[in-house]
Amino acid sequence: MNERQRARRPGGRSARVGAEVHQAVTDLISERGYGNFTIGEVAARAGVADSSIYRRWGSLETLLTDVALTRLNARSPMPDTGSLSGDLRTYAANVAREVTGPDGLALVRLAVALSSNGQQGLQARDDLLAERARQLQSMLDRASERGEHAPDALGVLDHIMAPMYIRVLFGMELTPDYVDGLVDRML
Repeated sequence: MNERQRARRPGGRSARVGAEVHQAVTDLISERGYGNFTIGEVAARAGVADSSIYRRWGSLETLLTDVALTRLNARSPMPDTGSLSGDLRTYAANVAREVTGPDGLALVRLAVALSSNGQQGLQARDDLLAERARQLQSMLDRASERGEHAPDALGVLDHIMAPMYIRVLFGMELTPDYVDGLVDRML
């Protein structure tokens, strides 16, 4: 096996290091909030050299974006239930569960904090939003292909996701009835 094949292999040391770095970031955000730690502190917490983090991610903002996207994709994947209503309800319920979970508030705060961290932070935030909008659009395109009238991705972000994030930021409860009501109003 040559070096290039070894580098592409899923799992192994690279996956373990990535998971440890992601967990270190999540823990540090939960403990200290965004902007109150460095790559060096992430590296120390994860048990890796800071040069490994710089080599893989390049900057703290890029690492934070990767953490946010990885968590969203793993815990709130785009559903395919066969109907737009089912897809939106499942997706909204998954997001609600994620943002109210143990590290959910830290993830929401991270997305907000990226916006106030200069050009790199704005770019990281834009990358995060663009990827999530792309994923949402694929779900909405499936609905259109089935002949359903589908809103645009920005509409879903504005009318379903944003109200949930605001409630979490202000410590308000996200009940299943409230989340379903957001989807009902969108549809």
